[in-house]
Amino acid sequence: MILVTGGAGFIGSNIVEALLARGDEVRVIDDFSNGLRSNIEDLGGDVDLLECDIRDSDAVARAMVGVDGVLHLAALGSVPRSIDDPATSHAVNVNGTLNVLIAARDAGVRRLVYSSSSSVYGANPALPKVETLPTAPVSPYAASKLAAENYTRVFAGIYGLETVSLRYFNVFGPRQRPDSAYAAVIPAFMHCALASTSASIDGDGEQTRDFTYVANVVRANLLALEAGAEVVGDVFNVACGERYSLLDILAAIEDASGKRVERVHGPPRQGDVRDSLADISKAEKSLGYSPVVSFGDGMGLTWQAFALRHEGSPA
Repeated sequence: MILVTGGAGFIGSNIVEALLARGDEVRVIDDFSNGLRSNIEDLGGDVDLLECDIRDSDAVARAMVGVDGVLHLAALGSVPRSIDDPATSHAVNVNGTLNVLIAARDAGVRRLVYSSSSSVYGANPALPKVETLPTAPVSPYAASKLAAENYTRVFAGIYGLETVSLRYFNVFGPRQRPDSAYAAVIPAFMHCALASTSASIDGDGEQTRDFTYVANVVRANLLALEAGAEVVGDVFNVACGERYSLLDILAAIEDASGKRVERVHGPPRQGDVRDSLADISKAEKSLGYSPVVSFGDGMGLTWQAFALRHEGSPA
């Protein structure tokens, strides 16, 4: 049995789909604060779906019974949201993760793969980001992800729970929601293209990110779940090793949609970093990871899925 926390969310549901496809028994816990029931129901597989909050230690302990592996994605995302409400981000991302780790330890789970974030590198200007770089979070969200990441390392060292942490770089793809004040940039921009409204750009739009299609993240999780003992307690970048600006994103969406999107520039976003790019050589060597979908192909696939889901046609 594989437990996916946050399995009704964007990345989580894509992982659940892959697990079902390879024949795994899957259990999902989600409080549906971000995830959607339809993300699981639309898969059509036999999923043991439990509604609970990872801050509820008793509920998490019950969900862990009979579980061999955990893919821990449940979190409260978004840098701006964490700035608005740092206490809740900490409670979910740190205390919630600690509950998951304790329950996994007590249930005799073999391995737990934790979804961390490239935001932990923060203000460190070095590019590309290598896992040995000093971390320098510049937002409560980033600080919470780093704290939880450190807990996974401690549990591997002290309690013998096999843990692996994956630092995601700006994941995008099908099922990513645009309907939130804290929506990620790609679904937000795609919504602008569909609705023929202007796109709000923080700053000059030349800030860059290593945008990573969700299938690559799914692959990294499955590899980390099955890799040898040498990866236990370690951390790996998950990305494509390429960077694109916000203006590049808009251009790619215009190419995919055939629609022009007006740009409206505002002030830079507080707690943001200017540039991000991953070195993925460690994951390639230790996990056997490599991107399976390029940025360009991923943008095309995402637009098709986004348009079908939100308008009924990609045209």
